[in-house]
Amino acid sequence: MREFKELTDMEMTERFIEENKLSFLYISRPDCSVCHSLLPQVQELMMKYPEIKLGHINADDVQDVASRFSIFTVPVLLLFVEGKEYVREARIVHMDLFDEKVNKIYENVVG
Repeated sequence: MREFKELTDMEMTERFIEENKLSFLYISRPDCSVCHSLLPQVQELMMKYPEIKLGHINADDVQDVASRFSIFTVPVLLLFVEGKEYVREARIVHMDLFDEKVNKIYENVVG
């Protein structure tokens, strides 16, 4: 399973998105049971996409994340291509549909 880089403030998060052609953010809270059960599934799925850089944000610690990305619930999964948001999934994530979306983008960007 792939590990996520822990992003601890908005400056670090913005830099992470800017510096990576393909970047993925997993935004969660410690007290969210859905977040905890979904994370291993996302880690497993991302094994298929080695060029995507993975970042994790604890929304309790980085409170600005909610306003920056217009987040109203957790977990939130965001995929960025060259700094632009291309995929957004929140709360209940259908992994097969999420995989299809990511795969289309990945194939177009990476080849």
